[in-house]
Amino acid sequence: MLEGAKSMGAGAATIALAGAAVGIGNVFSSLIHSVARNPSLAKQLFGYAILGFALTEAIALFALMMAFLISFVF
Repeated sequence: MLEGAKSMGAGAATIALAGAAVGIGNVFSSLIHSVARNPSLAKQLFGYAILGFALTEAIALFALMMAFLISFVF
């Protein structure tokens, strides 16, 4: 019973990884649209895109860490 609950919990925690992938896609999609509209701001927009990527990736790594903790520690 406990193993099944652990597996369901780890699976639910990995759903956030799919959300993070969508978020990263949105960040770079917005970058491409923004640079297409105003190419002179490409360097500044790229810095903002990297910041958005890093924050989104941090959420994904946190979700992955929680899935591993649920699976192997608890």
